[in-house]
Amino acid sequence: MGEVEFSGPPERWTALLPSYADMGFALGGGETLGIQGHDRHATEAYDELPGIEYDADGIRELNDNGVDKEVFYEMEAEVHFMEPNQLLNWYGWSEGDVEDIETAAGPFFGNFIRRRSDEWHDYRYYDLYEAFELMADVFQERERYEAFVELHEAMLETIDERLPPAEERPAAMLVGASDVPPSEFHPYRFDDGGVSTKQWRDLGLTDALAASDVGHYTGDGGTVDLETILEVDPDVLLVRGQEGVSESAFRESIIEPLQEDPAASKVTAVQEEAVYNGGYLDQGPIINFYQTERAATDIYPDAFADATLFDRERVAEIVSGEF
Repeated sequence: MGEVEFSGPPERWTALLPSYADMGFALGGGETLGIQGHDRHATEAYDELPGIEYDADGIRELNDNGVDKEVFYEMEAEVHFMEPNQLLNWYGWSEGDVEDIETAAGPFFGNFIRRRSDEWHDYRYYDLYEAFELMADVFQERERYEAFVELHEAMLETIDERLPPAEERPAAMLVGASDVPPSEFHPYRFDDGGVSTKQWRDLGLTDALAASDVGHYTGDGGTVDLETILEVDPDVLLVRGQEGVSESAFRESIIEPLQEDPAASKVTAVQEEAVYNGGYLDQGPIINFYQTERAATDIYPDAFADATLFDRERVAEIVSGEF
């Protein structure tokens, strides 16, 4: 994008992915004007913060059978926290379209940090807190950012203290269910540094796909069947595509069909009832706290059953500016 200048912290801004929407909200910027898929934004994380309200009613849906450039004119955002090359490669935008919005409304500022496997992304990636720091520069909220860094480091210290030795940690396979009941899956690698899989790396899991010949999903729609999952035979199976569903619904739609399938029922993770909801694809700092704590209590119940990995009240204070 080259050099991007701002006259001041934005009051009207939009994200595309929930990662940047979460970052902006964490920095006291309020709600994004738009989002790609309300069902992919873990707003229930905000419900756990005392005194914090998140009003999603007025947020525009940006991916309604494609991302319509006209919606951007209507939003009149001062800055667009999203990756322009994602718009070009996923939604058929042209460079002229991007320039039109920059001229009519405001600049683009973002990097597709969800995963690190897209061929078109042949330039620098950022981890969650590197991207968050750049967002803090735009909002001129260095103190808020540093407060989140302190909480994040405290969480990682607690995790390190409680994790079992490396040789006792499970090998996990991360998949996205392409249908329900599940018969085909998109396999994902979580050891590549992408933001969407940060919690699994922080919790010391071994990527079961790393030691197998099975390929992984890189945006090309490739899938594997239940027999392939049996071939990999992970200790833990993490299933995406069930964002926000209840534990009972996840059991009914995912776990029970796997237990009843001739091949899947032989998978170690299924036999040990170590099949868990893979959570949301996109996460900023608040959603990452929420997802990491849930994952820790799922995968290591003995070590984290009584653990609170982040202070909800402290997060609420930072968001509200009362810290």
